[in-house]
Amino acid sequence: MSGNLFEFTDNNFESEALKSDKPVLVDFWAPWCAPCRMVGPIIEELAGNYSDKIKVGKLNTDDNPGIASRYGIMSIPTILLFKNGEIVERIVGAAPKKDFEKMLSSHV
Repeated sequence: MSGNLFEFTDNNFESEALKSDKPVLVDFWAPWCAPCRMVGPIIEELAGNYSDKIKVGKLNTDDNPGIASRYGIMSIPTILLFKNGEIVERIVGAAPKKDFEKMLSSHV
């Protein structure tokens, strides 16, 4: 993963995402998911562009089913934006970069 991308897991999600002092963008994905691979470069670019304002990372749903289940992730990619431990925005499915930037602009 890119240097600015964080890898969320079932074990670190509480401390790294929910208790973060910055908004957190989480990409729920899996390696076999073609739409996830389309969104991946956008998420990496956002991680670089917004690294001082938000924490951006990915959670592999195959390796970390607990958190995916907790948030009712039924379709991937699902991108959730957390602020103060609460979901404030959600995008399900592949979307263009401008949709992600619009989502982030109202929270950073």
